[in-house]
Amino acid sequence: MMIIDPKNATAGEFQAILQGAVAPRPIAFASTIDTDGQVNLSPFSYFNVFSANPPILVFSPARRVRDNTNKHTLENVEAVREVVINIVSFSMVEQMSLSSTEYEKGVNEFQKSGLTEEPSLLVTPPRVKEAPVAFECKVTDIISLGDQGGAGNLVICEVLLARVKEEVLDAKGSIDPFKLDAVSRMGGNWYCRANGAALFEIPKPLRTKGIGVDQIPDAIKNSHVLTGNNLGRLGNVEALPSKFDILNYGDRPEIAEMKVRFQNDPESLQYYLQEHAKELLEQGLVAEAWMVLLQT
Repeated sequence: MMIIDPKNATAGEFQAILQGAVAPRPIAFASTIDTDGQVNLSPFSYFNVFSANPPILVFSPARRVRDNTNKHTLENVEAVREVVINIVSFSMVEQMSLSSTEYEKGVNEFQKSGLTEEPSLLVTPPRVKEAPVAFECKVTDIISLGDQGGAGNLVICEVLLARVKEEVLDAKGSIDPFKLDAVSRMGGNWYCRANGAALFEIPKPLRTKGIGVDQIPDAIKNSHVLTGNNLGRLGNVEALPSKFDILNYGDRPEIAEMKVRFQNDPESLQYYLQEHAKELLEQGLVAEAWMVLLQT
């Protein structure tokens, strides 16, 4: 494994490592305004949600590595402590990228990117009309992390109002990730689209304690077929199936056929049972997978 000491790398070199590895990162598409009423719109991938009560978002306009200057967004929120954080969907990602161009101060990136200014209700900066979600925020604090190129500035934002387009909601009124079609930042010129096969569900750990991987029998835990993810799913059950259920499951045609075919080859039987269990796990059928694995 390559070992990199940040003290022995340039700021740009280590920035590339950080941004390539800490990914994907959500994007704060921040609209701000200065004291003269000039609007700025710029994306920041040093961003996340840090509290629900109070609702707090934090993004970081870092000092430019190239010349150690501040970005216009930071200057704006220092002067007018309001911001709208817009969420970026795939349908607007190219326009978002264009807005990151370092235009001169006073140039309106809404106009440059072709996005639409929409008045906010509680803050002065406009929101991006095309964004599926927008958070109107007041800036409660700005924390400088350094004075050198690449140093971040944590802009702590309290959400005053959220706007969510109805077309990204599911039948229960929750945000549907497929409809949201969000994008996130990777390293270099790379982005990630949160849609299609990139989205998957994992059941949350049980409120009662799962048995854990350490309690899985060694023959299963040391499998060359099952992955670490498979073992994690298996360890999230509260208890193993009963001997009665395991015995009954063994009467299924596909299991009985394996037992007959490999009656004199226990290693092959174990291999094919684990292959079958892996398929069941990938379908989310954890109880069935356990009953297959415990046939030997």
